[in-house]
Amino acid sequence: MRMTTATQPPSPSPQTLPDWLALLEARHPVAIELGLERVAAVAARLQLPRPAPRVVTVAGTNGKGSCVAFMEALLATAGLRSGSYTSPHLLAYNERVRIDGVPVTDAVLCAAFARIETARGDTRLTYFETGTLAALLILADAGVDVALLEVGMGGRLDAVNIVAPDVAVITSIALDHQAWLGADRDAIGVEKAGIARTEVPLICGDPEPPAAMLAALKNIGARIVQLGGAGFSLYQCGAEIELVCITAGGQPLHYRGLPTPRLPSVSAACAVQALVSLGLTPDAAQVARAFADTCLAGRFQEIIWKGRRVILDVAHNPAAAALLAERLRRLKRGAETAVHAVVGVLGDKDIAGVLAPLVPEVDRWHCCALPDAMRGASANQIAGLLYNAAANQGVVAVSDCHLNPAAAFATALGASRPGEVILVFGSFYTVAPVLALLGNDTAPAGDYNP
Repeated sequence: MRMTTATQPPSPSPQTLPDWLALLEARHPVAIELGLERVAAVAARLQLPRPAPRVVTVAGTNGKGSCVAFMEALLATAGLRSGSYTSPHLLAYNERVRIDGVPVTDAVLCAAFARIETARGDTRLTYFETGTLAALLILADAGVDVALLEVGMGGRLDAVNIVAPDVAVITSIALDHQAWLGADRDAIGVEKAGIARTEVPLICGDPEPPAAMLAALKNIGARIVQLGGAGFSLYQCGAEIELVCITAGGQPLHYRGLPTPRLPSVSAACAVQALVSLGLTPDAAQVARAFADTCLAGRFQEIIWKGRRVILDVAHNPAAAALLAERLRRLKRGAETAVHAVVGVLGDKDIAGVLAPLVPEVDRWHCCALPDAMRGASANQIAGLLYNAAANQGVVAVSDCHLNPAAAFATALGASRPGEVILVFGSFYTVAPVLALLGNDTAPAGDYNP
């Protein structure tokens, strides 16, 4: 008698966005695998079109998302359609792909993922690579005027770099992701320089770019527009800003009396210069409006909640923390305002370097674990590093430990008084659950764990 073997029916394709994201997260053995070969091969099978007639690619350690947000605002005031791809997201994956600043729907994302699934064959793609291809498909289908593409990590080997930009931007160069990008600013700068192209404007917002990065840019043949260099400058004049940009023909453009933006001024300056270099020169009123109105969730985002001034910031490296500390100092100037900090950080970050700038600005600390992040540091680990950082500055840090950001925030709320500041920072994984909590207008019980 002949034996027959039952075969398993093919697994059904994911039907919902959460199903797709779960599949993408589980499929690839590592979360980060830099390189363009895989993603370029699938892009060729998709016959991936250029995402827009004009493309701006933005790299940098800090300030990338802010730069994209400013360009979105400027293009909107000019009546031009923008399509943006940024990462990571805070509350919903849809935030990563925006048309005219509005996140796309689940259905649009699912349709793009299905097209990629059909085209990829046996090629393995990471979560980020699949998301990048989906974003490029969606932006091309939407028919936007300008595509704004934020690099996920580095630049040279990031999936976004399969698209040649018309203008490239590097907002800043600082130490972060050293395991993948290199141990110092020179190595990291060279990786970011990889987004440049020959004879294409490269806007650099770092006031002291590493020499190796400048050498790499010159070797590529990029047209470098350096903040603080000839024709591109930014001045703080009291509460106002003066910005000078330079046209492709070498003519200076003066923007005077601009309001100080809520997001980093360097990111704002790079956004304006990028559009000027693209030939889409905004007028003074458009720039002033963008500086005044542009904001971004999780970037020094201020919310008045139960009488407290809650500040949410995803700062997760020493350079971003130093900027956050400076902004806190300005906020507190002339006022005796207590600051309570909820902090959670990934374990592969320079946690001591993140904490140190904020030690003088914080009165009480609420350290938390990050249960939603595989690489999250424990609350006790953060508290120990905080103790050392404070001792190095001759002060004693008052701190407690919590199981998650929401519980830490609840304890901070109970320990604070109306009018005081609650700062939530250290990671997207720290800010996101508290931001969701504020949106739901509910608070859990604290879980004080000495």
